[in-house]
Amino acid sequence: MSRYGTNCAQSTREILGLIATVALLPAVLPSVSLATECVIFVIATLGCNLLLGRVGLLSFGQGIFFGAGSYATGLAIVRLGAGPVFSLSAALLLGSMVAALIGSLAARRRGVYFIMLTLAFTQMCYFLAFGMSGVTGGDNGLLGVSRPPLSFLGTTLLPLDSDLSFYALCSIICVAVYALLARVTGSPFGAVLVAIRENESRTFAVGYNPLAYKILAFVLSGMVTAVAGGLYAMFLRFVPLSNIDISMSERILIMTMLGGVGSLFGGVIGAVTVVVLSHLLSDLWSRWILLLGLVLIVVAVCLPGGLWSALQWIATALRRGVIGMSPRRAHLPLEK
Repeated sequence: MSRYGTNCAQSTREILGLIATVALLPAVLPSVSLATECVIFVIATLGCNLLLGRVGLLSFGQGIFFGAGSYATGLAIVRLGAGPVFSLSAALLLGSMVAALIGSLAARRRGVYFIMLTLAFTQMCYFLAFGMSGVTGGDNGLLGVSRPPLSFLGTTLLPLDSDLSFYALCSIICVAVYALLARVTGSPFGAVLVAIRENESRTFAVGYNPLAYKILAFVLSGMVTAVAGGLYAMFLRFVPLSNIDISMSERILIMTMLGGVGSLFGGVIGAVTVVVLSHLLSDLWSRWILLLGLVLIVVAVCLPGGLWSALQWIATALRRGVIGMSPRRAHLPLEK
């Protein structure tokens, strides 16, 4: 089988695995609301994984896109009385515009300079949202966000007033985003992004424009993350200022790195793990974030490929009957 055919088969298996995951989450988790939060952050983590996993860009600006999507959706619903299609489209549009602006400036730098630029933009956007209290609600947040029904030509297709129906909408969007990004990463465009990550100078020498590709990756990541932010605004029924804070960027990055940056499905595992652990550990100890930090340290030291690499090794070891072997002896790379 060709490499393209192998990648397609793997993507199909991962999409089927994601469908099974979103179908089982409401049954195995304590509430549908917790499952909805997991799915929303899966979408946000997929957008981050495109930048970090494919291009190798450690961006602290994901909170900007998440917050921009939240405010765009919230304002469209509160001020215009828009439905979910229009409000989420507004989030997608604003997220892509903000990502194009920030990407065109930050992507010109590498390493620590790139990281510092994204940090600076995040802080700037946070204080901008804080100061525009007449629009964003400031520190009180944007209140009055509802869940209008999904309708077409006046006919209600899916009422979103119940938690289960809203979870169904989030799940459909999550699977669609995953399928889109799986297609993108498996395309020649995705191969160029990996080439830029490995050797940007050589990629430029063979005729590609790394800056243009990085900006396009920024835009796609911003669109996906903004849609997640819009869904989160509808989920909470208001838009807190923390949605655009640097802590949101950190949360999305932790999910991405914990699951594994080498695979899109790693983002699924990382998001579900962090959301569920946050829910469970916060009931046990008020300083639960320390325990989550310890988990991240253990994964970073022992599993450079994240939780996804551990699951891959266990599955292959069981299939080959080499459960006693180490990942290296089993010829399984810990990183992609």
